Parts: sequence; C-alpha cells; structure tokens
Amino acid sequence: MQIHKKQSFSESFSVYFDRRMIKILLLGAISGFPWVIIGSSLSLWLKEDGLSRSTVGWAGLIFAVYAFNYLWAPLIDRVRIPWLTNKIGHRRSWIVVMQAIILISLVFWSIINPTANLALVITIGLIIAIASATQDITVDALRIEQIGENEGKSMQAGAAMAVVGWWTGYKLGGVISLNTAEFFQNLGFENYWQLTFLILGLVIIACNIGLMFVNEPQQIDKEQLQLQTDKNIEKRLGTSNLVTKILAWLTGTIIGPIISFFKKNGFNIALAILAFIFLFKIGEAFLGRMSVIFYKEIGFTKSDIALYSKGLGWITTVIFTLLGGLFAIRSGVIKAMFVSGILMASTNLLFSLLAWSGKSELLFAIAVIFDDMAAAFATVAFVAFISLLVDRTYTATQYALLASIGTAGRTTLAASSGALVDWLNGDWGTFFIITALMVIPSLIFLYMIKDKLKLND
Repeated sequence: MQIHKKQSFSESFSVYFDRRMIKILLLGAISGFPWVIIGSSLSLWLKEDGLSRSTVGWAGLIFAVYAFNYLWAPLIDRVRIPWLTNKIGHRRSWIVVMQAIILISLVFWSIINPTANLALVITIGLIIAIASATQDITVDALRIEQIGENEGKSMQAGAAMAVVGWWTGYKLGGVISLNTAEFFQNLGFENYWQLTFLILGLVIIACNIGLMFVNEPQQIDKEQLQLQTDKNIEKRLGTSNLVTKILAWLTGTIIGPIISFFKKNGFNIALAILAFIFLFKIGEAFLGRMSVIFYKEIGFTKSDIALYSKGLGWITTVIFTLLGGLFAIRSGVIKAMFVSGILMASTNLLFSLLAWSGKSELLFAIAVIFDDMAAAFATVAFVAFISLLVDRTYTATQYALLASIGTAGRTTLAASSGALVDWLNGDWGTFFIITALMVIPSLIFLYMIKDKLKLND
C-alpha cells in the first residue's frame, strides 16, 4: 500500500516559479489586450458619440466570432505561413500576422467618425475581433504545449498564469485606454478616442517584441501523427490521387478532432460537457457587457472607472487568480468550478446594491474587488478544465472548439444585455439579480457529469 503525503501550501505555490510560467503570462496578456479595444474602448467611444445603450449592446455581436474560431482552427493548426514560419515558428508566425492586422485596423479607426460611419467602425471592429480570435487559437495551443502532457499540477498553474496574463492585458490595457482618452479629452481634442487608438497601437508593437522571447516547442511528432491519419483515411477511400489526398487532408484536419473528443468522453457526456461550457459564464458576460455603461450612468468618470474597475480590479484579479490556481491544484478542478460558479452569482448581487444606493466609491470598490475575485476563480478553473480535456494530437483545434462554445454563450446571448436593461426601463438592480441567476443551469449540468469526466488531472 502506497501512502501519498499531501503537498504543503508552499510546495503547491512553488510551481508558479517555473520559468515557463512567465512565458505563459505574456501569452495571456497578448490574448487579453484586444478585448479592451473592441470591448470597453469601443463601447465608450460609441456611447460618448451619442449612440444608444441598445446600439452599444448589439455592437458587441462582433465578439461572436470568438464562438466560431474553431471552424478555421484546424487550418491554422496545419497551414504554415510562407517564409515567416521558418524564421520564427508556426505558432508565433500566426500571432505576428494577426497582431499586424489589429495594428492596421487601429490606424483606420483613428481617422473615422463613428456617428457618420457606424457601419465602417463596426466592420473594422469585426476585423479586429476575427484577428484576435484567430491569434487566440495559436496562443492557447502554444500555452498548452509549454507544459508536458502528464504535468497536471503545472497545467493548472499554467492556466492560472494564462488568466493572470489575460486580465493583465485586459485590465492594464483598460487603464491605458481610459486614462489616455481622458487625457486627450481634457486637452480639448474632439477626436480623443481616435488618438487613443494610436497609443494602443504602440502596445501591440510591444507585445510582438515580447513574443520573440517565448520559445516554440518542436511539433515533429504531432505532424507525423497528423500525416499518418491522412494516409489512413486515404487508404479507406481505396484510391490515391489528388482528389482523395485533398479529401483525406480535409477530413483528418476538420473531423478528426471532433471524433476524438466524442470517442474519449462518450456521446451523452460530451454533449453535457458542451452544454456546461456554453452556459457557465453567461451571467458574468451580461454584467460585463453593460458594466462600463452602468458606471457612467450613475456618475463615475472615465478616470474613476480606470482606477476602480481596471487598476484596482487588476491587482485583485492577479492575487485571486493565483489563489484560485492553488485551490484548483489542491481541491481538484471540478470542486473549483462549483465554488467559482456560486461566487460569480453572489458577487453580481453587489452591483444591485450599488445601483440602488447610487454613486458610492466605497461600494463601487467593494463590488469590483469581489466581482474580480469571483471572475478570477471562475476563469482559472474554466481554463484548467478545458486544458485537461484536450487531446494533444489536436491541441489547437480541440481547445479552440471548447473555448469557442464557451464564448458563444457569453457573446451571442449577452449581445441582448443592453436591450434587457432598456426593457427593464433602466432598472439596473433587477438586471444584476437576473445575471446572478444565469449560472444555475450550468451547475446542474456539471453536477450530472462530475463523476464521469475523463480529465488528464
């Protein structure tokens, strides 16, 4: 009989000092920063140009592309960019190209009036969203591949660092965005948001410089396995010609990851996993889509929002993401999912109190701290959960598929958040209560399958 001594808190925490965690932190920041651009920055830009809450909410539909990036993930997993791939690697070359597209889009935004050219602004926002969703496919794969397949604790720590990085890119990017916009506005520039987008372009350049310090593991074994799958499919087709080769490549690339997921988990369990992933963070997404608008309507300035929601929120997120990673390591990812789901629902109610009490900096700070604490726990558990589900032969595609389904719930349904507030006649308190109740269906699905999941934990 073997006796296993449970790790001490300090032993569990030591996994964060692995040098690979710094690289994962940077990858997370690269992934999170574009959400500032098409999230809070775009929302405030449109709102301050006189557009309605409903318009701002529906503009958020551009986030829906994150829900469908799995459709082209297989191609990005296998297609090599000429010249650039040989110079900096398969994963990094795709990230650099997408970052360049985002940078060019920001330059175009800097010369556009949103009131007169709303369709063009949204179209460019869609391009940014597509580029960001595409780079996320590669960022997530590169992050997972930094950790060995059987390093369960390192994978959960890596998930925590990825979340810290994502929120670092999102929160500190928000601090830069909001303070820069207010700075130019106070100087009397009418096009203060357009100037801000140029400053955000400098952050994109800095991200690309940092990316060059992230090593890319060799993919020879995976490429051989993929080629072998193509050959097996071609043999089943009976003949070998250009058409069958193309058909075998497409089948192995697109269908293979999906078949692998359902075969590993079983059809019914796989469907329940997908339902849970789709529903888990819907309430948080409804709150997040309208939070900046809510803050403005009850009297907070852009610098207030930058301080409390972005700056203070970032510090809280970093601390509780690391603690959430430790909780997942010591308690297991399933228990962490239940706890974080309950926390998310509970903290949303604090915003109801803020809505009913009116402008209160103390209550604003408390609501932001506890909401970010819950979001940090939920996100690290969610990322670890998905990372432990994927088959390493299809890392990018399976992770993109699962993450996209989660994003689908957050973006497609949350696009109606502004319309819901309008339907409630601006009753923000009731709105936040509704968002708190939205987590319940997902936890029911998780309870149904918790004992049947096959995780590489």
